Amino acid sequence: MAIHDLFIKLAKPNAQGISRWVSKSEFIKFYKSLDFNNGLPSWGRKFSTLAKKYNVETDKSITSGVKIDRIRLNGFNTSITSNISQSIQQGIKKQIGSKRCAILGTHWSSGHKTEVDHKDGRKQDLRIMNTATQRLEDFQPLSKPANDAKRQFCKECKGTDKRYDAKLLGYTVSFIAGTINYENQIGCKGCYWHDPFAFNQALALK
Repeated sequence: MAIHDLFIKLAKPNAQGISRWVSKSEFIKFYKSLDFNNGLPSWGRKFSTLAKKYNVETDKSITSGVKIDRIRLNGFNTSITSNISQSIQQGIKKQIGSKRCAILGTHWSSGHKTEVDHKDGRKQDLRIMNTATQRLEDFQPLSKPANDAKRQFCKECKGTDKRYDAKLLGYTVSFIAGTINYENQIGCKGCYWHDPFAFNQALALK
């Protein structure tokens, strides 16, 4: 696990990217690698992976007034994310767009346009939102009706931090990874809408 993900796991930011204050004294045992001496550690500094996604705030010790003794995440870093494009590499669009809908099996040749869907419904991964670093497996083909449905369920998930339960579609399991509660370290993975093909494949293997 990357060190910034370790802090996110400990801080547990909500859907708005806001976490509790995390005391330096909590950086022990499993979280020991987060520990630091005085100044803000490299994993939380400006331009770090963590700071590119969240507004990282610090608070200094009351006794010394110099040493940082707690850190928190105070919302998403919109100065970075607002400039991220939802553009998709042309090569990826061409490959995904030629495939059948992962849910309905419809194809553009049958009059149903195939849309290129970001599997990660929250679109918060900076790598995926960058055309220079995104990969084919970050996307999937969905027909417009299926994509519209996914968009609505993702919107509800963002508002409640409760993931879609696949049992509502008649499946015997709710998720193939994670639980009903959205967690940053798992994200959308394991949810039916994240990757219907992988979801069905996982059940078939069982």
